[in-house]
Amino acid sequence: QVQLVESGGGLVQPGGSLRLSCTASGSIFSINAMGWYRQAPGKERELVATIISGSGGGTNYADSVKGRFTISRDNAKNTVYLQMSTLKLEDTAAYYCNALIRENYWSARQIYWGQGTQVTVSS
Repeated sequence: QVQLVESGGGLVQPGGSLRLSCTASGSIFSINAMGWYRQAPGKERELVATIISGSGGGTNYADSVKGRFTISRDNAKNTVYLQMSTLKLEDTAAYYCNALIRENYWSARQIYWGQGTQVTVSS
């Protein structure tokens, strides 16, 4: 079984920073990519950032977070991070980690999701 666990959410003032972490564990043959999504109440879940786990580590960001958020990973620890700076009220949401994982050599790749961690930006 594969499990993704997020941490680092909390309450922060506008302009502040938070660092989210997500670690994958269990039966893992390879991780192709990892990413972060977020969902505010009454809104659709949206992409925040993704990163390729292979050489090069290509990244992709939503326009709303470019220049403020940075995604990174530690492949040895099966962990992805989201450094969030200059936080705005609009960043308030539940943040979810996901990963494209192949459990075994003979297994197809599957998407796995974490349980989510709440980020609240408020004065």
